This record gives sequence, structure tokens and C-alpha cells, in this order.
Amino acid sequence: MEDARDLAERTARSERKRRDSFGMFDGYDSCSEESTSSSSSEDSEDDVVRSIPASLPIIKNNGQVYTYPDGKAGMATCEMCGMVGVRDAFYSKTKRFCSVSCSRSYSSNSKKASILARLQGKPPTKKAKVLQKQPLMAKLAAYAQYQASQQNQAKSKSVVPPESFDWGRYICSSSTVGAPVSCFKHAPMGTCWGDIEEGVRIEVPNSDTNLSTKVYWIAEIIKLAGFKALLRYEGFDNDTSKDFWCNLCIPEVHPVGWCASSNKPLVPPKSIQHKYSNWKPILVKRLTGAKTLPMDFTAKVRENMQFPFKKLMRVEVVDKNYLCRTRVALVEQVIGGRLRLVYEDNGLDDFWCHMYSPLIHNIGWSRSIGHRFKRSDVTKKAEGQVDAPAQLFQKVKDVDQSEEWFKDGMKLEAIDPLNLSAICVATVKKVLADGYLMIGIDGSEAIDGSDWFCYHAMSPSIFPVGFCEINNIELTPPKGYTKLPFKWFDYLRETGSIAAPVKLFNKEVPNHGFRIGMKLEAVDLMEPRLVCVATVTRIVHRLLRIHFDGWEDEYDQWVDCESPDLYPVGWCQLTGYQLQPPASQSNRDTPMSVPKQKKKTPQYKGQKKKRKIPVGRRPFSQSGRRRSSFSGDEEQSPPTYCVQGPARPRAHLHPIHKSESLLRMKEDPADGDEFTFTQGTSDQESNGSGSYYIKQEP
Repeated sequence: MEDARDLAERTARSERKRRDSFGMFDGYDSCSEESTSSSSSEDSEDDVVRSIPASLPIIKNNGQVYTYPDGKAGMATCEMCGMVGVRDAFYSKTKRFCSVSCSRSYSSNSKKASILARLQGKPPTKKAKVLQKQPLMAKLAAYAQYQASQQNQAKSKSVVPPESFDWGRYICSSSTVGAPVSCFKHAPMGTCWGDIEEGVRIEVPNSDTNLSTKVYWIAEIIKLAGFKALLRYEGFDNDTSKDFWCNLCIPEVHPVGWCASSNKPLVPPKSIQHKYSNWKPILVKRLTGAKTLPMDFTAKVRENMQFPFKKLMRVEVVDKNYLCRTRVALVEQVIGGRLRLVYEDNGLDDFWCHMYSPLIHNIGWSRSIGHRFKRSDVTKKAEGQVDAPAQLFQKVKDVDQSEEWFKDGMKLEAIDPLNLSAICVATVKKVLADGYLMIGIDGSEAIDGSDWFCYHAMSPSIFPVGFCEINNIELTPPKGYTKLPFKWFDYLRETGSIAAPVKLFNKEVPNHGFRIGMKLEAVDLMEPRLVCVATVTRIVHRLLRIHFDGWEDEYDQWVDCESPDLYPVGWCQLTGYQLQPPASQSNRDTPMSVPKQKKKTPQYKGQKKKRKIPVGRRPFSQSGRRRSSFSGDEEQSPPTYCVQGPARPRAHLHPIHKSESLLRMKEDPADGDEFTFTQGTSDQESNGSGSYYIKQEP
């Protein structure tokens, strides 16, 4: 009987405990925050409070005193004993417990009783009191360590140079616009930028606050310029005093709702925090129906910053000393899709281009189309080297060469690769396979053809005869041609040539979205390691005239609207590449080591400046601060340039007249190991029908 009564009593007690546990939140709202400690403990706490520096805010919780450091560590509450303290001093990575004992006790049978006592305002257990003495000292020790780390961080930050160019200030001061990201299909986010426009709301860090922790607030996009956006915190309305520019692709930018899902605080800026007593209904009203970033925006940015080319991949690339042939090169560095290549047989000679550039190809490309190729002295691949897969390279449009096609000797107009500001009279020198052509500039060709260059038939850099005249572009006549102004009809009759048929050229004009005056970041193709601040100054169908801000018009370059060497505003900041700012008047007037170029005499309407090797060898410094990117590769060092003031494209190249360059080429005969493949070529000249009709003038 006694055993039965004991069993019944134990069962009743367990039932009462179960009911208490299930109903433990019934009196939570009325629980007291007052201290239940003894007077002696209160005196000791007062002594502790007096010993704490006045600059530290003091937090009291259940009779315990803690300090809140003025850093970004934040506070945490122990899930076992209810201790409140500095988060960094808590135990484990999750920071859920103040000590190892609380972590172990949480999973024990006394867990529910301890939580119930804390919620009901009852004194903690003896064990909990002992544990509470430790975190206070631990927090103070952590704060001392935190101060030391902050000092060290401040010292390290002091040696980091500031950003050399402020796009936001530059755009606002000149009242210009940046080209939209959607104009650059090859750039990160170029194909998935979506409906990001003015008026979109986002969540960004709140810099207008006195809080020591990192808090966020909602901002509206006021103006877009490439990746960068002019933002205004919600609640400022027409007040522009706190507007700021921000790159939308940095990790600190999030769609509306991210703070709620990530348990991050939304705190209004201090300048307007008293504007409304309750911000919640205001935000609900203003954000209803508003656009924000896609929820996977950050993931897409990271995905777009992954590039397929890796270090030590082997490619074929144009020989910058002999444009008519290619050489094997190794990928040395990848930054934002741009490749720093070094020739396999000369590791000190580098070459910068984009991974979608028409200047690079897969191994074996030259042999397949009949292009000249310089065989490397290296007979065996080094460890880690691998041929870049053919699918990584930009594909060209298939063409049908079986019907009417280009013939050797046909005339056309082409952008001079040695002077990209000029469109010149040119000739088809040789027809290769797969739609490729070897082109030469009339009046400037070397006897051995060493300055021929390869263009695909669908290249946007070649045009039919009369293109410049129709579009009011100055055509550069052959060097030494004296019958000016130049007339195509007379020239074709004098040379006994025919014009390439118009129907063979690329007439597709995409809806590129560029407008005159738009700002962007552009590669100086005469010094391709430099990415410069630039402006679109003219648009002719799909052809863009790119002007480098701060420099004379003679340095302008004709570039296709889909060129992989054009980037949105903020691309350099996103990828960690160095941006060359506009040159000031003082920088341009400062005497340089490079001799000043003489202007051509009026009777010549040819090149406005002396020709230069397009991609000569330049100093490359690996020094300077290493900057990280989202590419997933090792931390890269962007190009560092030894130029005083804003670096001018071609600043490191001495001006070389093309005749001098060709003379050097003639005196330095081609190497004996150079191969010329003839597969798929045509050596016959034709005067067949299909020539471009030119109106005969009386």
C-alpha cells in the first residue's frame, strides 16, 4: 500500500511539474525585472559600477552589472542562466551560452526548471549564481582585448591608401549619366541586372547613427550609374544632405526583408529618428508595392564573379611584335574576367586582354584556319599547365565561303589596330578558313606581311567601301597618297581593284542602349593594362567613339558596342582592378620623358598621331595593397602603375613611327621555327561581279 501511495504521489508531482512546464509562459508578461539579490550584493554591484569607466554604457539585468563596449561585438543572452553580456565573450561559435557549464547544463534534466525560474523572476540557483560571477570579469577582459584589437586595426588601416577616384562626385559635378549595366553583356550581372532602376528600395548599413553595433536602414535608389547608385535613406524625403553613393554589388547591400529574415536591427538614422514616434506603420505604407532587389541578388553576384579561366592555362594569342602571327601564352592572372598572359617562351613579356577578346584562341586554332604561328621553344608542358578548353573562348558566327566571298586584293575600310582612332583604306591580303581574313592597311604594309592582322568577316571593325563617307567619318587615306580629298572611285580605278561586296559585311546593329555622353570604364587598347574613365562621344550604328576623359581627342578610339573592353561604372571597384582617373590640365602640361609628338602637316589627312606597337612591354609592379574580389581565385594584386599623377594611356611607350617599327621588323627576320599553314586559303585574285557600286562623278 505504501508503495502504491508513493507511486501516486510521484505521479501527481510529475503531473504538476508537466503542467507548470507547459504553462511557463502564462505569467511571462508580468515577470519582474527587479533585483532579488541581498543588500550586500547590491553594495558590491555599486562598487563595480563606480569602477567602470563613465564612457561605457551600463546595463543592469536581474541585479547583474555589465558593460557594453563601443564596438561592433554586440550583446548576447545566455539561454541557460539568462546572463547578458558581450557576445564575443560567450562560449562556442553560436554564442548561446556564457560558459561551458551552462552549455552542458542546458541539455541536462534541470534545463526546464532553470528556464522556468528565470522567466518567473525567481532567484537563480546557487550554481547559476556562481556562474554569474565569472562572465562579468570575462566581459571586462574581452573588452580590454577588444580595445587592443581596435587599435591594431586602426594602425593597419592608416597605411591603406584611399580610393584615388570618386565616381559619384565626378558624375554629380559633371551632371552626366553612366551607361547601364545591361549594355555590357560580358560584364558581371550584365545579363541578369533585371529591373533595377530608380525608386528601388534596398537595405544598407546605417552610417548616420551613434550606435556601436552595425545596424541597417532602408534606402531608395535616386540615381543609377553602372554598378553604382546614389542612395537616400527612407524618411529624408527631399533632403539630400545624407545622400551617398554605393556599389550595389557589394555584400552589405540587401533586398528589403533581409534584416527581418536574418535577425538584423533596422534603426532609423539619428537625423530623423524623432520625425515619427512609430516608424513601423510609416514603413509599411511606403514599402507597400515598392520594388526591391531579387532575393537571390547576392548569390547571383557571387556566381557572376566566377571565371572559367585559371592560372597556367595555355592559349594562343596574337604576337604583339608581329601582328601577323600567334604564339602560345600562359594565363598568369585573372581579374574580373581580364587575363594577364605571359608568352610561354618568355615569362617576362606580358599581355592583358579579356577572356572574350578576339585576340586569344584555343591551342590549335592557327593550324585549323591557316594562320601564321610561332612555335614555342618549350617542348614539354610544365607541371600544372593545361590547354584551355575550346568552349571557353568566344564563338564567331558561322559563314558560308562556298558562294560569293571575299577575294585577295579586295578593298574595304578597317579600323587600324595600330591607331584605333583612325579608320583606314585597307585590302584583303589573304583569305583564311572559317571566315577569317588577313587585312593590311594600304600604304603602310611591310614587304613580308609582318604587319597584317587577322579580322573575322563578321568583325565589327571592318566596313564596306564608302562607309565613312556615308556616316560623315574622316577616312584615313594611304600614306603618300597625294590626290586629296580622297575619292574611292578614283582610287579603285588607279589601283585596278574592286570593292568587297557590301552583303559580305556584318550589318547587324543590336539595341545596345548606349547614348552619347554616357560614362563608363574603358580599356586603352594601345596600353591594354590600363582601364580608364571614359565617355561615349559618338555613336555610328554599332560603332562607339570612346574618349578618355582629360585627354585630347587624338587619343580617342573606335570600339564596337559589344567589345569586352568596355565596363560599367564601378567595375574596377567590384573586381579589384585599378582605375585610371581623368588627367588634369596640370598633368597633361607636365613635361614627360616621352617626346611631344609633332602634328601632321595640313596636306595629309592621315594619322593624327604616330603609330605605336599596340601592346608593348610595360613595367608591372606586384607591390602595393592586395585586394580581394569575388572571383573565387586566390587574392589577386591588380596592376600597379609607376606613373606620377593620373596615368595616361601609352605613357610608358616611346612613340615609334610605324616605318621605324617595320624597319626593325625587316632587319629582324622571322624565326626559323615559324610555320605558315595553307589549309583552306585562297591565293587567287578575282574581278568577278558583286563589287560595291560607286556613283561616278563627272
